[in-house]
Parts: sequence; structure tokens; C-alpha cells
Amino acid sequence: MRLTRRSLPTLALLAASAVALAGAPQGARAEDDPAVAPVTKLYGKVEEALKSGSSDLKSRIEVIGPTFKEVFDTAAMVPVAVGPKWKALKPEQQGAINDAFTTYFTTLYANRLSQAAGGKFDIKPGAEARGATKVVHSKITTKDGDDTDVDYVVNADNKIQDVLLNGTVSEVASMRAGFNEPLKKGGADALVKYLRERTDGMLAAKPKP
Repeated sequence: MRLTRRSLPTLALLAASAVALAGAPQGARAEDDPAVAPVTKLYGKVEEALKSGSSDLKSRIEVIGPTFKEVFDTAAMVPVAVGPKWKALKPEQQGAINDAFTTYFTTLYANRLSQAAGGKFDIKPGAEARGATKVVHSKITTKDGDDTDVDYVVNADNKIQDVLLNGTVSEVASMRAGFNEPLKKGGADALVKYLRERTDGMLAAKPKP
């Protein structure tokens, strides 16, 4: 499976959705390690959205939205996605970006669900300690037989703060390139507008037949 930098964010997002189709992961129960619980809960809710049979993006968001906000620590993700400019922003600017990012991020994942058919996955029980965080390891096998390692970085509060493709490529950090241009042109307001426009664009798009 040939991976490019352009394809990495998409693959990571798709993988996080595709795993749900195989059902609850064997051996990856919450009691094995608390860090596994948010990943298991995420997959379960995505599976629920897929089983609903709805092709409407807004309906899928209604199903998965509360769980996404619960298991992902977007407050930790946004500073990484924005980069060094984050510290120079005012608290109200940071808050506006975080709100827009959370909605964008949830919509982006929900939008990938229609591409998730045929995936298989395995989550290893327990988690690997890495400093103050833990990494929950997952292997995704597409319907074409291609394998991709997708790991979840879980913090001390047992919330997901990043997704790693092939063990090293940070999904959150990969967003920074797209955020840099609006930040340079118009600062925080421009980034909020950028996130909202892309969210609105996904919601307005007609589902593929």
C-alpha cells in the first residue's frame, strides 16, 4: 500500500471509521486497560451510526457527535494543529477556534463513514506507556487486504488526543499545513472562518448514490 503525505490524514480518518464495521474488538475490553475504553467506545458508536443505514451526514453526526466530544480531547488537539501561533492568541480567540475545530473534526469523521464498508480491525489489549500518555495500538485491514497501523494517543484523563498512522505520523500535526494559510492571512478569525466553511461544505454536499 503506497502512502503519501497527502494521503495520510485521509487514511487515518478513514481507518478510524472503517474499523467499526467488524464489531467490538476481541481482547480490547475496557477492563484490560482504562486507556482502551475510549477507543472501544468510539468504535461502538461509529458502528451504531453505520447500522442505522442513514446516508445523511447530519443524522450520523447526531449519533456519533456526543461520543466524539466525550472521547476526544480537542482542547489538547487544537494547540498542536495550530502550532506555535497558538500561544500568541487571546483566550477568547483560542475558545472560538476550539469550538469551530470540534465541530469540523466531528463532521469530518462522520463524513468518512460512507467510505468504511468492508474494513476489518484488531485492537491490542492494554496500551503502551509513552511518558504521560498511553498508546492504544490498532491494525486496520481494508477490504482490498491492505494493512495500516492506526494508533491512538490517550492522555491521563483517558481521552484521545491524537491518532498516529503507521505508528509515527500525527494526524493532528498534519492539519497544521492547512491551518497556516488562513492564520497568516487573517489570524484567528480567518482560521475560524476556514473551519466553518469546510464544515458547511461537507454538510451541504449531496451524498453519493
